[in-house]
Amino acid sequence: MFLHTAILHHATDNDATADAPEPPMPAFELLPGAPDSPVLLHVPHSARAIPRDVRDGILLDEAALERELDHITDAHTAELAGRAAGAAGKVPWRFVNRLSRLVVDPERFPDEREEMLAVGMGAVYTRTTHRAQLRPADTDPRPLVERYFLPYAEAMTRAVAGRLAATGRAVVVDVHSYPARALPYELHGDGPRPPVCLGTDPFHTPPKLLAAAREAFAGCGETGLDSPFAGTYVPLAYYGTDPRVEALMIELRRDTYMDEPGGPAGPGLDRLAAALATLVDAL
Repeated sequence: MFLHTAILHHATDNDATADAPEPPMPAFELLPGAPDSPVLLHVPHSARAIPRDVRDGILLDEAALERELDHITDAHTAELAGRAAGAAGKVPWRFVNRLSRLVVDPERFPDEREEMLAVGMGAVYTRTTHRAQLRPADTDPRPLVERYFLPYAEAMTRAVAGRLAATGRAVVVDVHSYPARALPYELHGDGPRPPVCLGTDPFHTPPKLLAAAREAFAGCGETGLDSPFAGTYVPLAYYGTDPRVEALMIELRRDTYMDEPGGPAGPGLDRLAAALATLVDAL
């Protein structure tokens, strides 16, 4: 796999814009869907890109960082969401993180509420999937939180607000993947690891949404609930207070659609994309 750590433009002698630096790549992207679609596919962990200055704060050498990205990245999930959007009868909206979760993890709490702080994997990771040192233990997370985490959270809040304004409801479908075998960082890795895990929230995941997901993914193998990963993403502005915001996490076991770790996608990706499209159409 190629490691995408450099995002700066390398000018040549024939480059007429050699004196002008290339604008940095976007940290995230909102891809519009149908104006009357309430569905927002959220893809937070699919990217491998790390800005060069952020890379400088990571202790791993290039080979070790590439291996870590293989383990920590939800590979091909952006492609899966894109295929599902193209196949759906009504195109959903998509919010896609374009930077690696090793920059910041937008799905963590940015403070002491985050249980993954116990293994050095809060909003800014200091440990790897195998609990090795990723950044110095005394790393101050605030600069990365302010630069990347907060703008991401604000943009997701606006995206959900847009669906509410347009349709009266918003359905956030988190698209993730996880390894067939538990990694050392997992706090709840001793439970079932079905081909499809549905992560739920007691307030934001109504029975109708859960039933629709079970039906849509019925042909993809066993569908489990909240194991090995539980919960789902809801912007804090709506969390626990606005029932118009529904949410569900889809966790796909990686051996069902790709070579682990970090390898190419296989034919299983098409089957899962079709199932996700079926879910979108049901919503």
